[in-house]
Amino acid sequence: MLLIPAIDLKDGKCVRLQQGLMEKATVFSNDPARMAEHWYQQGARRLHLVDLNGAFSGKPENMMAIQSIIAAVDQRIPIQLGGGIRDLQTIENFLKLGLDYVIIGTAAVTNPQFVQAACTEFPGKIIVGLDAKDGQVAIDGWAKVTDYQVGELARTYEDFGIDSIIYTDIGRDGMMQGVNIPATAKLAQAVTIPVIASGGVTNLMDIKALCAVRQSGIAGVIIGRAIYEKTLDLMEAQQMVDRINVQ
Repeated sequence: MLLIPAIDLKDGKCVRLQQGLMEKATVFSNDPARMAEHWYQQGARRLHLVDLNGAFSGKPENMMAIQSIIAAVDQRIPIQLGGGIRDLQTIENFLKLGLDYVIIGTAAVTNPQFVQAACTEFPGKIIVGLDAKDGQVAIDGWAKVTDYQVGELARTYEDFGIDSIIYTDIGRDGMMQGVNIPATAKLAQAVTIPVIASGGVTNLMDIKALCAVRQSGIAGVIIGRAIYEKTLDLMEAQQMVDRINVQ
């Protein structure tokens, strides 16, 4: 189980949203690069970046902050980024900057052929982000809920060669209400692609509960507000997961 701290970027700052609403942003740091270094020192083995402005506009918007994080981490751990990635040139530019994975969200839903082309062009570098509310996939920074069922859509990517699927329960994200474990495990069991959970992590009990169903195919979890508001200690959680993994 991989624990992945989230750094959500809005107007160059590190923030957290509640249920994806930009007007409900809490600023946790004016220095995202320093925050990235902090999570590395706390034992993070991967970082999850989201360009929130880019998710809404459809193009990268926080380039200075992203570049500063890449420079601060200096290839010590992998970095993945989502938000506003809608074409192959953007993917190539980010990978050249030093990102390890790019996350395709809205474009994966509206244009699955784009995902297939990206996997062909950049093998092993593509993650699909599926965000859902009550099992229905949402796009455009969660502003629009589609008619797609998350499990059915996920199966369309199985032969493309994506690295993994990030599954976010919108109703839980940023709300500190616990992970939707049944829905996440159900998705992981429905596909052969590793699934990374996202949304709702509150404390150590949530991590333990995810570890209990890791055999379903849940490869990791993205953690946001809990580590910023200190209801979960990242280092303690990672040490616990390491102990569970060797059992």
